Amino acid sequence: MATTLESVDVVTVGVGWTGGIIAAECAKEGLKVVGLERGRERGTEDFSMVHDEYRYAVRYELMQDLSKETLTFRNNRKQRALPMRQLGSFLLGEGLGGSGTHWNGQTWRFLPYDFEIKTMTDKKYGANKLSADYLIQDWGITYDELEPYFDRFEKTVGISGEDKNPFWGKRSSDFPTPPMKKTPILQRFEKAATDLGYSPFMMPSANLSEAYENPDGQKINACQYCGFCERFGCEYGAKTSPEITVVPTAKETGNYEVRFNSNVVEVMKEGDKVTGVKYFDTVTFEEFIQPANVVVLTSYVMNNAKLLMISGIGQQYDPETGKGTLGKNYAYQILPGATGFFDEQMNTFMGAGALGMTIDDFNGDTFDHGDLDFIHGASLSSTQTGSRPILSNPTPPGTPSWGAEFKKASIENFTRTLSVGGQGASMPHKENYLSLDGTYKDVYGVPLLQLTYNFTDQDRALQSYITEKAAGIVKEMGAKTVAASGGITDYDIVPYQTTHNTGGTIMGADPANSVVNNFLQHWDAENLFVIGAGNFAHNGGYNPTGTVGALAYRCAEGIIRYSREGGSLV
Repeated sequence: MATTLESVDVVTVGVGWTGGIIAAECAKEGLKVVGLERGRERGTEDFSMVHDEYRYAVRYELMQDLSKETLTFRNNRKQRALPMRQLGSFLLGEGLGGSGTHWNGQTWRFLPYDFEIKTMTDKKYGANKLSADYLIQDWGITYDELEPYFDRFEKTVGISGEDKNPFWGKRSSDFPTPPMKKTPILQRFEKAATDLGYSPFMMPSANLSEAYENPDGQKINACQYCGFCERFGCEYGAKTSPEITVVPTAKETGNYEVRFNSNVVEVMKEGDKVTGVKYFDTVTFEEFIQPANVVVLTSYVMNNAKLLMISGIGQQYDPETGKGTLGKNYAYQILPGATGFFDEQMNTFMGAGALGMTIDDFNGDTFDHGDLDFIHGASLSSTQTGSRPILSNPTPPGTPSWGAEFKKASIENFTRTLSVGGQGASMPHKENYLSLDGTYKDVYGVPLLQLTYNFTDQDRALQSYITEKAAGIVKEMGAKTVAASGGITDYDIVPYQTTHNTGGTIMGADPANSVVNNFLQHWDAENLFVIGAGNFAHNGGYNPTGTVGALAYRCAEGIIRYSREGGSLV
């Protein structure tokens, strides 16, 4: 029997970047907010002097426990979907801060082209540039409309960067802090890219170049370049994360409560409104109902979509008929690139998650696609994130994968290897989608989410083109051997590739082709908001966090307005 608790103004499901931003903004306006977090409490003090690659990077200390809840996967509808038993292709965060604790800190604004991709592509290349199997659509908001929210997120985070990219959208103000150190490795990339006629610039970073106090009064420290960022929490409080910024801001108002070990299993709905959520205490297995005037889904892409499906809110996408929007437009990313092996040693084992230089000469529509059989592209970067000894064993092509020769080559090349990698944009395809599995359930008796996904011809063409560009830069950097990424065939759920999953709860201007409007308000329930990378109508050539942060501030503005006025916000 579920215990019904006292109603609150706002309840969020998940306490990462989106949940923290919503809580901070709403609590500052006097709204009573409860954040339900399925994981445990943690903070900077928990990561003090813990440079344990095995614990965090191999055994995934900060990630979701798949023995309790996972997802099932198949490449196409003819296959039987099977559970993902071990974290592989992507890593699902859990605990206070979510993925915002174990991220690298690379913080981008999607390009103006991304938000109006359908309109701009059709105008320049015609409506048949890609086949009708690709579900390309505009986002229902423009870059210029979203720019103030980008600016606000970057000032909250303290992003270190430089406005030297000729291809990205116009900024209303400069970066809050200067760019990170331009190391000898990055200078090598800069010279090679410049000599090839490209436009390199320092990567926008949430590993801060200097100490910073944000507009809410939260203090963030300067990066120590220890090289333990991705999959780790920062022991210095220098990699900006929710638990050192927006969560403390929310708590300081006195209007915010976080409940840990609280796994939400259903959004309660009556008529055209939601009434609250049902959740389990993951320690005692007690069941609770938390009533709320506004419910905000602020968990990861997969969990937001699953909760809507479990709760029967919205129409499930059907690839056979094309009807429905929930689960539609799931997109991943591809990783073109090349690795170079050099004669001289370099300081590759030090660095930071977002210490890097990038070119956008082949991202978005910054280059002509007229004679190409794909759209969009990739950012190309050289990053110095810290090569750790367990997972970093680069060897030249032809080296045996074990034995004395492998060991010798691994030791020789550990500090003599540099890579140029791309984040390739992924376009949505009618056969790539999220749904509920009809066979498997989680520990709470709830059906697992089912992922149906495979790479497409668009992905393969983009991979080949961008890889060639990356290999050219690596060669220009002076590598004695260049190993380019191979072509891609079928997608596999292992090994790790990227955690940049998008889609499933997409935003738009029309309920016929989207789940939420441009305030992230659900079309079918006016007091339900859904915020995260699931709102992206396609994936881009960048990390998603900066764009997610901007959307979260947009969403918070909408929630506050709704709490005062009610009704649809568009």
